[in-house]
Amino acid sequence: MTADDTPLRPGLSLVSIGDSFTEGVGDPYPDGSGFRGWADRTAEHLADHLGEIRYANLAVRGKLMRQIVTDQLPPALEMAPDLVTLCAGGNDLLRPAGDPERMARVLENTVSRLRANGSRVVLFTGVNIASGYMRGTIGLFARYYMNVRAIADRHDCLLVDQWSMQVLTDPRAWDADRLHMSPEGHRRLALRVAEVLGVPVTGHWDEPWPEAGRVGRAEALREDLTWVRDSLGPWIGRRLTGRSSGDTVTAKRPELTRLTKDR
Repeated sequence: MTADDTPLRPGLSLVSIGDSFTEGVGDPYPDGSGFRGWADRTAEHLADHLGEIRYANLAVRGKLMRQIVTDQLPPALEMAPDLVTLCAGGNDLLRPAGDPERMARVLENTVSRLRANGSRVVLFTGVNIASGYMRGTIGLFARYYMNVRAIADRHDCLLVDQWSMQVLTDPRAWDADRLHMSPEGHRRLALRVAEVLGVPVTGHWDEPWPEAGRVGRAEALREDLTWVRDSLGPWIGRRLTGRSSGDTVTAKRPELTRLTKDR
């Protein structure tokens, strides 16, 4: 499928499903009303280009693949949107029993249902970060993303290949928790998604980062300790107790609503 096959027209309907990545965690709205993220930014690019679209975002942080399929897929199918963005499986693969081939089979079944329902589908690989706490899991993620590419080919989906986006490996593309993208990371990704969709935008996602100042060993150690205390520790605690960051969170845009160029 090419960008030209995507039904870009005024009134286009877009539904985004997934976890914290698609909810937009790491990119808060200035007024504190929630998270913006690449999906909202992409919807805004589409509205700017087309004048008006209808948009829903069903993604909720912390959700596993089975929860996304059970809770988000049925309402997405009910809305019968022109376009669906789908990214899922990352939370599953961060768990000890994560199985990339099993997750790929679930993903492919989900894509098949969306395509049979008449929706174009946008899939995503993740960023190639093979350092820090991700070092031990990068092989599992690489296997999963190879499957995602194959699924995109088999089902004529658009693919946003973050694995090849070297610009997103810069620490400044990531939030302080080192798991979610920063506002600038979300902004750059939205530009890339718009490019894949064939939507003209102002700015370039691959613009080089400004030269960064050198971080001393003492400062780096302080940052690591702060991260362990504020992010890694609570994350491990939730895993051990079977809790999720999304247990009390609901979808921020549960229904298709009108989004215009003038907002």
